Amino acid sequence: MNAAEALQTARGAAVRVSIDGDDLMLEASAPPAASVLEIISRHKAGIVALLRSTDDRWSAEDWQVFFDERAGILEFDGGLSRGQAEAHAFGCCVVEWLIRNPACLVPGRCLACGDSDHADDPLLPLDTERTSSVWIHSGCWAAWGADRQGGAVAALAVMGIAAPAEFPNYFGKNGKT
Repeated sequence: MNAAEALQTARGAAVRVSIDGDDLMLEASAPPAASVLEIISRHKAGIVALLRSTDDRWSAEDWQVFFDERAGILEFDGGLSRGQAEAHAFGCCVVEWLIRNPACLVPGRCLACGDSDHADDPLLPLDTERTSSVWIHSGCWAAWGADRQGGAVAALAVMGIAAPAEFPNYFGKNGKT
């Protein structure tokens, strides 16, 4: 389980999680199960980092407007069903979140694991809009992509935009395509 999944578990248990500096603030109408608190505690640092990464100067209302505009255009102008339109609009939100929250990079190191070249898995360029490429091992790609998508989904959920049932998990279970 990663921080994004821990945050989703908390939301599933009706626990609202926010940050205050380096501390997590939990709000719930009833005391959460000990297992939920243990998961949150085990992933505290990752949850704090994830919630900090949503500070892109867009409010939850801005994200909702972005989602609603795209869903409306896709439904009414694109002729999609409401469910299909919301799934595509959510995908637009995920992409926008990823753009607004770029991954940290270390020059000459894998974006996912932080290692340099491996004899059997050399670093490959992952082009970005930056002036230079970032690097990732082919063996790290699927898990890194799943973590990034999971982080976006969790961050959007924190802002009240839940993944529609029809939204595809591009990386499948356990990060495998």
